[in-house]
Amino acid sequence: MRVLGGLVPLPFAAGWGCAMGCGSRTGLDLPNDTVRNGGGSSSRIGSGSGSGSGDDSGSLPMSCALGGHGVTNCGPRGSGTESCCTSLEVTGGTYFRTYVNDGNGPTGEADPATVSSFRLDKYLVTVGRFRQFVSALNHGYLPPSGSGRHTHLNRGSGLDATGGSYEPGWVATDDIYIIGGANTNLTCDANYATWTNEAGNHEELPINCVNWYQAYAFCIWDGGFLPSEAELGYATAGGSRQFAYPWGSTAPGTVCPGTGCQYAIYNCDYPNGSGTCVGVSNIAPVGTATLGPGLWGQLDLAGEVFEWSLDWYATYVNPCTDCANLTLPSPSDRVSRGGNFNYGAAYLSSSYRYYGFRYPNAPDYDIGLRCARTP
Repeated sequence: MRVLGGLVPLPFAAGWGCAMGCGSRTGLDLPNDTVRNGGGSSSRIGSGSGSGSGDDSGSLPMSCALGGHGVTNCGPRGSGTESCCTSLEVTGGTYFRTYVNDGNGPTGEADPATVSSFRLDKYLVTVGRFRQFVSALNHGYLPPSGSGRHTHLNRGSGLDATGGSYEPGWVATDDIYIIGGANTNLTCDANYATWTNEAGNHEELPINCVNWYQAYAFCIWDGGFLPSEAELGYATAGGSRQFAYPWGSTAPGTVCPGTGCQYAIYNCDYPNGSGTCVGVSNIAPVGTATLGPGLWGQLDLAGEVFEWSLDWYATYVNPCTDCANLTLPSPSDRVSRGGNFNYGAAYLSSSYRYYGFRYPNAPDYDIGLRCARTP
């Protein structure tokens, strides 16, 4: 049996059998579960038909099917009562991928992109949710070839890819990066890794130390897909509003009196405003920064951990309508966005794109993920 990162396989719950995706099964059909967010717009807990292709039938995502810590209690400082799989619709439109906003409105706008409506998870993927995926991997799950495409676009073909054609979805030769071996080490840094071999008090923290392939495979298994850079940037910028930060123009501040930063978790100011990096205690439970939601309600779009996107890093290609840069460049880095718990305020900017040493098979303690889903 191939075991992820040397971890002991987790047992299935009684009666669950292979519902978590072992063998040829890639999904679990459960009743729809619908909620409303505070603004009155529709949101659903879950997505995914279980096909692993990003198709949506409203069923509960795999990572939340069993419940538990880091699954059902997302919200302020890990004491919330909301499903960690809550997913909110992002209304499509056009924005500029390149711009500067110093709080007085956007300037230097260039590289327009049109993005169709999609749903983006409200919370970063938690340790508790990722633990379910690890169990599935340890019991033999591998993403089906071609899965993970944006099947609601271009009659099922997915995003327009650079250089022509459409996104290919999961490639079977990439299986090696999500099964046993050094590239699946979820404890890449002894001081800052949020993963623990056994469930404990980290379940509400964002999972980090995941490589790009693990992030992609998780979203497929969970019934969604990894967002493109344009999608993630669009949601972070507030679409055509081109915000300075996901929440608007207010400076993030460093209000961390032991109860959490107000807009974003960054600069090692969590939990007490000291600005001193000491370890995993500088990382907050997802959703702690309650004053920092983006235009469509997603939290932690800036701070906590950088987020993997689908795209390779390269000069923007124009025009862009539901596009993604899927042509291998040199250097071969994937784009991540959003800043993290130990970087400064400059990295929280909605227009900032990061790629430094983002080799897709290299995990890091400062990067995690969030999934997108069909609208």
